[in-house]
Amino acid sequence: MFNVLERQRRTSCRNMLGSKGGRLLFGFILVLFALLASAAVDVEPSHYSMPFNRTSFPPGFIFGAGLAAYQSEGAALVHGRGPSIWDTFTREHPEKISDGSNGNVANDFYNHYKEDIKLIKKIGLDSFRFSFSWSRILPKGTVKGGVNQEGVNFYNNLIDELLSNGIVPFVTLFHWDTPQALEDEYGGFLSPKIVNDFQDYANFCFKTFGDRIKHWVTLNEPVTYCVDGYNGGTYAPGRCSNYVGNCTAGNSATEPYIVGHHLLLAHAHAVKIYRHKYQVGTLSKCASFHYHVFICFKIVHGYIISRLFHMKYSIVFI
Repeated sequence: MFNVLERQRRTSCRNMLGSKGGRLLFGFILVLFALLASAAVDVEPSHYSMPFNRTSFPPGFIFGAGLAAYQSEGAALVHGRGPSIWDTFTREHPEKISDGSNGNVANDFYNHYKEDIKLIKKIGLDSFRFSFSWSRILPKGTVKGGVNQEGVNFYNNLIDELLSNGIVPFVTLFHWDTPQALEDEYGGFLSPKIVNDFQDYANFCFKTFGDRIKHWVTLNEPVTYCVDGYNGGTYAPGRCSNYVGNCTAGNSATEPYIVGHHLLLAHAHAVKIYRHKYQVGTLSKCASFHYHVFICFKIVHGYIISRLFHMKYSIVFI
C-alpha cells in the first residue's frame, strides 16, 4: 500500500513540475522570491524592534542547559566507574564515530564541573539537567553488585555546587548508557530482567539524592535509543539486521520494539516506586519529536503522516 502511494506521490510531483504550466509557475515563484529577498535587505522586519528577553516568556518559565554523562563527564576509567555500552561501542567501532573519539576524557566535566557551573550562573540560567552514569554509581549495574562511593560523592558534590549557586538541578536516570555488566549478563534492555535492576537503581537514586533533587527524568529520548541502537546500529549497543547496516548482531524488525517495551516497563516501575515511597517532586521522561511532511500534499498523505506520528510516538512512548 505504502509503495503504491509513494509512486502516486512521485507521479503527482513530476506531473506538476513537468508540465509547461508547472515550469512557468515554478519559475515565477523563484523570481518572486528573489525580488522579495532583495527588497527586504534594507527593511528591518517589524519583529526586530520587539523586545526579546525574560519578559517575553510566561512567569515561572525555566531557562536551562543540559548534558549527558557519557558525552561530557570523562573520567571513564578512574574512580571506580564501571564500563557502559558506550565505552564498548566506541572502543570496538570507532568507525561509527565521526572523529573516532570516545568518552574517556570527553569535556572533562568530572574534573571541571565547578568552572562550568560558574559559567552557567554567569549566563543567567535557572536550571541544569544532567544524567547520572548508571555504571559510575553501580559499576556492575545492580545494588547487590556494590555501590561505588566515589561516584556517589561526585554527584553529591555536583548537586550541592549547583544549589549553592542558585541553580535548580534536573536529573536524568538513563541517557542510553546501560552498564556493560548487564549487557553481558542478559542483553541489557533486550531482557525483562533489566526492569527490576532499573527499579533498584532508581530507588537508590531517589533515596540517596532525593532530599535535594525535586525534578527527575527516568528516560532520555527512548525512541532514539531504540531506533539508533537497535534498528540502525549507529548508537550503542550497535545492533541491527545485516540488510540495514554494518552490525555484528541484531534484528531490526523486532529488537527496537522489545527494547521499547522494556523501557516502558522500567519507567513504570520507577514511577510507581517514586509515587509510593517518595513523591516530593516531579517525575517524567524526556521525548524527542520529528515533524513529518510530504513534498506534495494530498489527503491520503495526511493520513500516512498521522499514522506515522502515532506509531512512532503516541502509541509507543506517550
